[in-house]
Amino acid sequence: MSIAFAGSPSAAVPTLRALSAGQHTLRTVITRPATPQGRKRVLTPTPVAVEARRLGLPVLEATRLHDLERELLREPVDLGVIVAYGSLVREPLLSWPRLGWINLHFSLLPRWRGAAPVQRSLIAGDEETGATVFQLTPGLDDGDWYAQHREPVVSGTTAGALLERLSESGAQLTSQVVDELASGRARAHAQEGEVTLAPKLTRDDGRLDWSEDARIVLARWSGVTPEPGAWTTVEDAHVVKILDLAPADDAPHLAVGAVARDAGRIIVGARDASLELRRVQPAGKQAMPAADWSRGWGVEPPRFR
Repeated sequence: MSIAFAGSPSAAVPTLRALSAGQHTLRTVITRPATPQGRKRVLTPTPVAVEARRLGLPVLEATRLHDLERELLREPVDLGVIVAYGSLVREPLLSWPRLGWINLHFSLLPRWRGAAPVQRSLIAGDEETGATVFQLTPGLDDGDWYAQHREPVVSGTTAGALLERLSESGAQLTSQVVDELASGRARAHAQEGEVTLAPKLTRDDGRLDWSEDARIVLARWSGVTPEPGAWTTVEDAHVVKILDLAPADDAPHLAVGAVARDAGRIIVGARDASLELRRVQPAGKQAMPAADWSRGWGVEPPRFR
């Protein structure tokens, strides 16, 4: 079976590898163009582009899939597989593959339809998460699903770590569905249950509110780490990025936003309990252990706002 693959970030790479190692033919790999990265703004290809070229696969780059419409329609394929490409698929490309497109989505659909399912799931405090392979339709992640992977959410897991794990399990799930579609054994199921949406996060989503319960603060930190990043402000309005945060159940309960040293660690007060600050990055400085940051406090420790 001939396959067109579309994807861009590192989360799409395991699926690309799995398909490349399978029995089917990867006809083309579509990804977004290289973009300037880092302080020196070095033009950098997507992780999918890098891996596809390493595998010796043909690569097409486009900001929107439909920029390649004329070129793609010249050569039909049996199936399209898309993982976090970064652009919608519309007609006539939606019907270009004989079997349409399947999409690997990192949530248990219909929960968390949209651009940031892993992050929103963690912020909401979900106890279970997973990945879904479904048939792409013109709607937002609303097509019938072929397979799901489920796993419990471990407290303190960051969005980055969870996405990395789901990208691996999702790759095997996608490969399984591709084989089933090729053999005619695939069975589609209508999405059932409550629909929730997962819009893209902004920088403001990363601000921690210490007046909330500790578990809610920790859930938000987990969901926005590493992107867009968790942060807070101190009394002088300077921003401090919170790079590592953990429960501190045996620590004294501080006032909301109060910061203190406790038995060699740095703790901060939430509404109902304290949390341990492990690693921070003050504005204009390098990332550092919270204990090192505390040495520059002066007479009084700061207070988070």
